[in-house]
Amino acid sequence: MQARARAVRRFAVEATARTRASHIGSALSVTDILVAIYFAALREGQAGPLGDHCILSKGHSAVALYGVLAERDVLARSTVEHFYENGSLLAGHPEPNPEAGIVFGSGSLGHGLPVGNGIAFGKRLAGAAGHTWVVMSDGECEEGSTWEAALFAAQHRLGNLTAVVDRNGIQGMGSTEGILGLEPFADKWRAFGWRVAEVDGHDLGALAEAVQPSGGSTGQPAVVIARTVKGKGVSFMEANNDWHYRSANTDELATALAELAG
Repeated sequence: MQARARAVRRFAVEATARTRASHIGSALSVTDILVAIYFAALREGQAGPLGDHCILSKGHSAVALYGVLAERDVLARSTVEHFYENGSLLAGHPEPNPEAGIVFGSGSLGHGLPVGNGIAFGKRLAGAAGHTWVVMSDGECEEGSTWEAALFAAQHRLGNLTAVVDRNGIQGMGSTEGILGLEPFADKWRAFGWRVAEVDGHDLGALAEAVQPSGGSTGQPAVVIARTVKGKGVSFMEANNDWHYRSANTDELATALAELAG
């Protein structure tokens, strides 16, 4: 998984630099989370409306998702190479794409968990074994819709739902704690009736264990608070919110790729 994560980061840095796209910092922080879900938890052979699904609620980091889907051979390399180009199916935010397993067009923050609730609830009503993961930003946990969805999931005992929060501490205009503080974050989720795990969001072993479907016996939804670093893997991007909006120039790209060479 470490090699795959490095490959996804290299793809994301190159693709955003080539197309002058934004949000590389967010993509680098969420990469390990997506790799852990897609390569350690989401089951092959569980496709279709009642199977396993992963919703990237923080849709602005879609380039990382496309890289992961290419590593998993769900998307062809020839397709992801056209990320963010005119006419491409792979926009800066994900659009519904059944062949890629993308069931929800995301990016308007605070919508992913409510949609994940509906999908998980439908699976439970159908008696299906599929699991639903929702990958969220910490900034969107300032949204009221997120906490309404958290209440719903606990009320209806959606043990087939796992939320994973990319807790990098930085949102578009500054730090989450400076804009609208979330701490004590884990305690809030527990108070809403969720099982909580807190992990290093760049420890692939810990992530792989934490995101396993495990709520069937308890009927409790699970949340994984993954403590991450925005811009992870590229020294001059790490914890620097300039990279929420800009992309690498030629010299910066060369430096970034050298650091990500492994």
